Amino acid sequence: MIDRLNSEGAFRALRWLFVAVLLVFGSIPIINTVVKDSHKDYELWHDTGQKVLQGDPIYPLQRKKFPFMYPPPAALLLAPVSLLGQTGLVIALVLLNAAAWTASILLSVRLATGTWKRPHPLVLLVPSIVIVVYAWSNFHLGQPTLLLLVLTLGAFVALQAKRQVLAGALVGLAAGIKAFPLIIIVYLIYRRYWVAAASLVLALVFLLIVLPTPFRGFDQARTDLRRWTEGMLLKYDDTGVAQRPGRSNSWKNQSIFGVANRLLRHEDADERFGPHTPVYVNFTNFSFETVNRIIVGTGLLLGILYVAVMPRRNRRTTGTDAIEFALLVLLMLVFTPLSFGYLFASLLFPFTVLVQRWLQTRSPLLLYGAMAAVVLLVLTIPFQKTAQMYGNTLAATLVLCFVLASELYQLKSSDSATPQHHPARGS
Repeated sequence: MIDRLNSEGAFRALRWLFVAVLLVFGSIPIINTVVKDSHKDYELWHDTGQKVLQGDPIYPLQRKKFPFMYPPPAALLLAPVSLLGQTGLVIALVLLNAAAWTASILLSVRLATGTWKRPHPLVLLVPSIVIVVYAWSNFHLGQPTLLLLVLTLGAFVALQAKRQVLAGALVGLAAGIKAFPLIIIVYLIYRRYWVAAASLVLALVFLLIVLPTPFRGFDQARTDLRRWTEGMLLKYDDTGVAQRPGRSNSWKNQSIFGVANRLLRHEDADERFGPHTPVYVNFTNFSFETVNRIIVGTGLLLGILYVAVMPRRNRRTTGTDAIEFALLVLLMLVFTPLSFGYLFASLLFPFTVLVQRWLQTRSPLLLYGAMAAVVLLVLTIPFQKTAQMYGNTLAATLVLCFVLASELYQLKSSDSATPQHHPARGS
């Protein structure tokens, strides 16, 4: 039955279905802007771009909440788009999201299969079905997760093609838009992609200092960077993360920071605007310091697991690289301090790798692991707040981590894992 689906007709039907989904997802934000005057985050992007053009401060003084919480380069990139007006900006960003989703699928398939050829339809269908709600959130709200994903996947493909300068620049651009992809530099250093790591750093220096200076002036560019660093990167205490006190410990945050703090401390898991009855789901009431020790310990254990299952350079193949990169994406989702729903559109790539591996091996572990992860994610539909209070999305991500780590370890230990490519100066 599964093999029968692998036909030109099925592929053509999927293509038209995807086009229809893109048209619906893209049309609704535009219609909402024109008819209902509902802008979601798009209005903030427009206002921020206008502030840059007018030379106004992007971030207020530290005692005030940041309306715009992304790094300064993201604001600079929004400036020319804001010249299109509110509706024009929405159209432009919707088109960008549509292109990013399409490119993310193509790059995910390329990494998972090792080729640009048409894959089995299930490799295209299943991952997008799983993340369709998260993809919709990006269109609806105007979030850039799909853009960050395509930049990250492009960097992985560039590494395989031995184009380290490009790989580092792509990761640097992603980190300049939203900081969490910077975690990839740890992987680049461990795998001895020295040129890519240096390229990433230089790209960030360019985006943070060099690029804004002609438009903002050196002093203003430095002030923007300092205020954002102090208010976002360096702000984490018992009230929450960055500019999201309360909400960062609520059910909306599915990172290990949010889940651990609400399950292990007496923190309100149902933070809302205005007065409300607090909801607590903690099993115990550890101190803030103890919870952070647990988070760090978990990070070390998962990091050790990741390193342990990585094959050596002479054992790396296109298949092992796909799983290795997918695990890196999953760990980024786990340890990003603020992981709201739309960020999990990035699960597109790990699920693509998992489906491709299952089609090759028909492994029960891959099948049952994928099913368990999907069930955990689906719990959000009937039990949105309750399921997410207990971290169902984080749990699904961890299930995928362990399943793919097990698969990578088996490949590492298998005599059949003969080298198919040698990464540029990687180990």
